[in-house]
Amino acid sequence: MRLKIIFIIFITINLLTISFCQKSEKIVNNDTDEEIPVPEGYRLVWNDEFSGSEIDMSKWEHEVNAEGGGNNELQYYTDRKINSYVEDGALIIQALKENYTGPEGTRSYTSARLRTKEKGDWRYGRFEIRAKLPFGKGLWPAIWMLPTDWKYGGWAASGEIDIMELVGHEPNKVYGTLHYGGAYPNNTHSGDTYTLPNGNFSEDFHTFTVDWDTTEFRWYVDDVFYQSQTSWYTENHPYPAPFDQFFHILVNVAVGGNFPGNPNESTIFPQRMYVDYVRVFKKIE
Repeated sequence: MRLKIIFIIFITINLLTISFCQKSEKIVNNDTDEEIPVPEGYRLVWNDEFSGSEIDMSKWEHEVNAEGGGNNELQYYTDRKINSYVEDGALIIQALKENYTGPEGTRSYTSARLRTKEKGDWRYGRFEIRAKLPFGKGLWPAIWMLPTDWKYGGWAASGEIDIMELVGHEPNKVYGTLHYGGAYPNNTHSGDTYTLPNGNFSEDFHTFTVDWDTTEFRWYVDDVFYQSQTSWYTENHPYPAPFDQFFHILVNVAVGGNFPGNPNESTIFPQRMYVDYVRVFKKIE
């Protein structure tokens, strides 16, 4: 009887140990020696911990333009170090109120927009970004994804995945959205919002996550689930198009435009978006 009890205890301890290890698997970041937690059932396939002294251009590229996203925005996106740089283990995107003239004209604000196109492109996966966001009327930080190859046509027929958007006059609320349908103006979108129970997103870092599977998207803030989507379409192609292609990540801070409205006398500049890390996980087959 005693041996039986000992055997049962031994088996129970081993099962608990196995379960714990599965749920708390970690890998070591070689640049910082810090452990990166890996969700159960996934493997890390791409990440940037911003542990160096400069932006890693093997992973990112700047989009330099005065057009923004076509939403009547006011900023000029530059590749200047004053608008985007790495400091104290974070990528910083800084929006400034300044007159700036480039090849596409003159704007009254500058900022930066970076993307991983053809340096980090994925079809399905879990995308985790830890960031602290700017605030104020007219500020529009975003963490999002666009198709690498616009197989189904122009925006938004080939899709857009918004992991996180915030409008600066609502600093405690973020949006998660899918854009799809036909090419503009025959496009549509669907999504939901998450509101912090206390404080706002400019006061501390928060983790924004999208888990993208073949027929479902799930959104989280700080591991709190707040929406899923399973229904979308694109013209003349079967479901699950357009979200069956490769997409890449973008991070930017827009100023003004149709969604947030323009800055006013209450808006404080400079404004900064701090990105602590970007991590991409794939399910283990």
